Amino acid sequence: MTGSGKTAAFLLPILHKLIDRPRGATRALVITPTRELAAQILDALNGMAIHTPLTAAAIYGGVGMGPQEHALRTGVDVLIATPGRLLDHMGRPYARLNNIEFLVLDEADRMLDMGFLPDIKRIIKAVPAKRQTLFFSATMPPPIEALTREMLKHPVRIDQGRRSTPAVGITQAMYPVKQDLKTHLLLALLKRGDMPQALVFTRTKHRANRLAEQLLKAGIRADRIHGNRSQPQRTAALEGFRSGKYRVLVATDIAARGIDIEALGHVVNFDVPKVADDYIHRVGRTGRAEAVGDAFTFVAPDEENDIRSIERAIGKRLPRVTLPDFDYSAQPAGKFEVPLGERIAAIRARKADDRARSKAKSERRGHAGTAQRTERKPQDSNARGPHRGDSKPSRPGAGGKPGGRPGQAKGRQRNRYRDK
Repeated sequence: MTGSGKTAAFLLPILHKLIDRPRGATRALVITPTRELAAQILDALNGMAIHTPLTAAAIYGGVGMGPQEHALRTGVDVLIATPGRLLDHMGRPYARLNNIEFLVLDEADRMLDMGFLPDIKRIIKAVPAKRQTLFFSATMPPPIEALTREMLKHPVRIDQGRRSTPAVGITQAMYPVKQDLKTHLLLALLKRGDMPQALVFTRTKHRANRLAEQLLKAGIRADRIHGNRSQPQRTAALEGFRSGKYRVLVATDIAARGIDIEALGHVVNFDVPKVADDYIHRVGRTGRAEAVGDAFTFVAPDEENDIRSIERAIGKRLPRVTLPDFDYSAQPAGKFEVPLGERIAAIRARKADDRARSKAKSERRGHAGTAQRTERKPQDSNARGPHRGDSKPSRPGAGGKPGGRPGQAKGRQRNRYRDK
């Protein structure tokens, strides 16, 4: 649903239903996986409701709870929230959801990937059973289908466009290049002058930081956005990129879903994503709303298998291109090197991601064992902590230290994704 007007598709009917009825309590709740998407939906709603008396607020982590508490106490017509921070408020007497008439789950599959399914079920239990529920999901894995059967009565399913396919207006290409030449290739593309702005995706937070530093040293106005940055930093980076202050925004997959950057012409996959859906949503940041754009992917020799998997998933072979006058055999003095500690952290993060995906596959097949259920209990306990929405992501692989408590690794892995 890239650039298709999905946000307006659920906001406009809800606003129409609410506008002529008495107010005083929150009657519509929109759940979304990330802070950036919550803020973006709030901006869209405020624009649509500018000439109406309807009010709205966004609830997400990384910022103070005071203004959010005030909004919940006074009552707003529409509440947009991330699951973790909303549950933090739900533990207080002022957070009342007993008048909810419309419940929207946006990017439902992404919330599943980020480990929010238990949180969503807790939120659903707190809202009235008599309501209208809307699901929006790029894919429909078995757990999401099971949740729709559990939550919805006589649902109508609407599929827009072909699944697992980037938007028609996106020109895709891949650049075969050695790992230590990727930064130099990106700089060469930027210096050609036909890439006024670019959203660049890296696989890890460490690589995002390092790449942004390399670009700044080369005189390129750049910033980065990822889960380890504070909410004010993330907001400033995104707004700076939208306003043209920054020519390059380096991001992890936190920015891949739902972020709308008007007239963005170029997306660069500095690292090949491991999953085809991530590739589709990354490149979908350009070519939005029937516009056109370019999506380039840098492919090192050790990433060939990943790009072939993506090509099979999207049903097409990406053209292999090279940049004229670029020395692909060079041995640069300033390589894109990552310190040993960061490489170890990245390896641990990938292993943790692999374990999480294996666990998700097992749950989708319905073969989760008693041991797995036992390991999830500490997660639920941690999930009820008083300041979870503000908690920092844990270090990848920290739960694997000797002497760790049972279930500690999985609990920390889940917290690593909290309100990204």
